Amino acid sequence: MARNKEALVLLLDVGPSMHHLLPEVEKICSMIVQKKLVYSKYDEVGVVLFGTEETENELTMEVGGYEHVVVLQNIKVVDGDLVEALRQIPRGTVPGDFVDAIVVGMDMLIKKYSSTNKGKKRMCIITNGLSPIKDPYEGSKEDQVNAIADQMTSHGMKLECVVVRESAVLGENVSVMEENDRILNLFPKKTRAKTVFVESSTSLLGALKTRSISPVTIFRGDLEISAKLKIKVWVYKKTSEEKFPTLKKFSDKAPSTDKFASHEVKVDYEYKSVEDANKVVPPEQRIKGYRYGPQVVPISADEWDAVKFKPEKSVKLLGFTDSSNIMRHHYMKDVNIFIADPGDQNAIVAVSALARAMKEMHKVAILRCVWRQGQGNVVVGVLTPNVSENDHIPDSFYFNILPFAEDVREFQFPSFSNLPASLLPDEEQQEAADNFVKMLDLAPSDREEMLQPDFTPNPVLERFYNYLELKSKHPDAAVPPLDKTLKRITEPDPELLAKKKSAIDSLLRHFEVKEKPKLKKSTRRMREKLSGSDDEDNYRRISSKNEADLTKNGDKVEKIGDLTPVQDFESMMSRRDNPEWVNRAITEMKNKIHDLIEDSYEGDNYPKALDLLVALRKGCILEQEPKQFNDSLHQLCKFCMENDLRSFCDFLASKGITLISKTEAIDSDVTEEEAGSFLVKREPQPE
Repeated sequence: MARNKEALVLLLDVGPSMHHLLPEVEKICSMIVQKKLVYSKYDEVGVVLFGTEETENELTMEVGGYEHVVVLQNIKVVDGDLVEALRQIPRGTVPGDFVDAIVVGMDMLIKKYSSTNKGKKRMCIITNGLSPIKDPYEGSKEDQVNAIADQMTSHGMKLECVVVRESAVLGENVSVMEENDRILNLFPKKTRAKTVFVESSTSLLGALKTRSISPVTIFRGDLEISAKLKIKVWVYKKTSEEKFPTLKKFSDKAPSTDKFASHEVKVDYEYKSVEDANKVVPPEQRIKGYRYGPQVVPISADEWDAVKFKPEKSVKLLGFTDSSNIMRHHYMKDVNIFIADPGDQNAIVAVSALARAMKEMHKVAILRCVWRQGQGNVVVGVLTPNVSENDHIPDSFYFNILPFAEDVREFQFPSFSNLPASLLPDEEQQEAADNFVKMLDLAPSDREEMLQPDFTPNPVLERFYNYLELKSKHPDAAVPPLDKTLKRITEPDPELLAKKKSAIDSLLRHFEVKEKPKLKKSTRRMREKLSGSDDEDNYRRISSKNEADLTKNGDKVEKIGDLTPVQDFESMMSRRDNPEWVNRAITEMKNKIHDLIEDSYEGDNYPKALDLLVALRKGCILEQEPKQFNDSLHQLCKFCMENDLRSFCDFLASKGITLISKTEAIDSDVTEEEAGSFLVKREPQPE
């Protein structure tokens, strides 16, 4: 067997109590083989069924017993036929004995590999544990488990048990279930084994690791506490994003008779002169350039290598800080785990002491890390203690990379606490929102937590592997719809929504809900299409209508128009691609108001100017710009007094327009009394 290749035996309960779960079992088992075909095509897999009417295994013929256990496939290299076989698992008719199945699977691995390939032999059992197991011919069940565990340990085998419990177990099955759980929980205490209990089909799909990844250290060396104190540590990746497999270019041009053709496509690039298209520029005559203002600065490979920062491989402690000082949103990239060198007892004690002291004091450590020699960058991160609750597992640390100043993105958002009372939810609205949140609780007290990361597969990757297997057999196959089980990961549970419809209806009643209109094509694309054509004049005639439509439909607005100035102003204020849009919107709105008042005849533009002023006031409160509005209102009143437009100030006073006070915006310098007395309707002066 090839080095580092895994041997896997699937032990599947197909008894009557498992029939409704077998479609999900078929999915997860076929997915395991599909991923092996992509990443580990030399791995070998065998399949054992228990709970069948028939009996077909070598142990029965050799020593007797082990009834209702069938070897569906002997251990062999994975292929497409196995995927198809696992999608059509036969249904059994009798209760299955999982201990018999474990012994049959172990016997298959021993006969195939003997004592070789230690650590790469694995058995995975899927059952609901509701069928009774037989008493052994000699000794107790515990003695039988101990004997099996000893054999597994001596031959370097691992065991994974997935127990499905969808709902409460009733009647006589309770005692059987408890006894089976007790037996299954003995294995992790005696050998390399793990038992996982799941309640839903989604959790079942993610309970078994469909792809085995060998642990590889990214750093082995000293954690330097000081010049005289160093601890030997190993660093592994704890979480890392699983990406799509690399897609390569292949060609079908090789002769069909050539069995050794790789079909790989090799790509070569040629650089040609701008002045002479037939002249090829060799590598020694090419150089990279970097734009600096209007010019391009050439930098050779030697110069670039000399400029690079080349720190020494090391992990150094910079200091400690309170855990509350590290913001969760500052965590970047993957999570690493620091463990003490397994062969260094002093390092294990030192790491444990340091981790427990940090946890007790609510401290975290800040480290400077260079994982390997020649690494072109330095990372600074936070080390968080991970104190183990298991006496057999040593303490460790989790490491998260922290950002530098250049990595942090700052955005302007107003604080909810500074909003006026009219824009905050009332008690009924808050209660409706609270009930809605409680309704969609993913971790209720009476059932398994849903969408746990350890048991939730990536639906995008799962769908890709399914389609890849389909295309391998049917090249012209269309993309199938998303599997129902995977769909439960991407959408709320419809059964839960139906049960809690009252909470959703209450939320809709207490909040104003509007249907979002469909977006239309932007004027920019339309203008590019019509520019230089006979339709350009037609475009000019409809541009004003499109401007109004675009404003209503939420496209980005860059100036306040004449048709819908309030909507344009609100759109510009809501833009977050540049903080200058807020100032620009306020300035343009002030100019609009001035123009309307100045062009007014006997106050005919006053109502429209009032609408714009009200919108400006509201926007300045939301964006925490009270000073801009207050200064603008002062200037506006001064302008009206100087230009014989006092009637507009009286009009504002009659409508109750005032300055923005501290009660409305905390950044305001105006008290509520000053705001109320700013515009007082003047009595007409006697002639």
